Amino acid sequence: MKPHVYILFYKPFGVLSQFTHEGAHQSLADFGPFPPRVYPVGRLDADSEGLLLLTDDNEVKHRFTDPKFAHSRTYVAQVERIPEKHALKLLREGVVVDHKKTKQATVRLLDNDPVLPPRSIPIRYRKNVPTAWLEITLREGRNRQVRKMTAAIGHPTLRLVRIKMGGLALEGLQPGEWKILPKV
Repeated sequence: MKPHVYILFYKPFGVLSQFTHEGAHQSLADFGPFPPRVYPVGRLDADSEGLLLLTDDNEVKHRFTDPKFAHSRTYVAQVERIPEKHALKLLREGVVVDHKKTKQATVRLLDNDPVLPPRSIPIRYRKNVPTAWLEITLREGRNRQVRKMTAAIGHPTLRLVRIKMGGLALEGLQPGEWKILPKV
């Protein structure tokens, strides 16, 4: 039996989390060649960046995507304005997104900007509107969840980067780079 393949990929801004092209967006196919039969575990929307796991191991895919396993996903999010304590508390306790309350999350206002590579298309900058960075760890994965959560508390997300999935971390990779892992 051939061993399974596990790839950590730093998905750049503007790239789809799939191998087929849609419109003018790049796809994963533009960053290979990847080994045959690997597919992304979960998704990041085109406007989000960061860690994407690619594998041909269906058991690992199931473990990372089935809600009953509640594995953690950690993001850093640049938001408009500086959230006050009550807004951070709302994020931690859960906010209503698409008519359903989110599960509790770990949320931390960062004292310093995270060290990230520049984005290919810079975020919009407004001289009179400060920004802040949050580190958010979720144990559920709904469509555009972090963006919807921060918008629900009045702090829209400007930049979103997934930095961890379970025990896997983005460290050491630049946008568009990938590395093969011995196992997951």
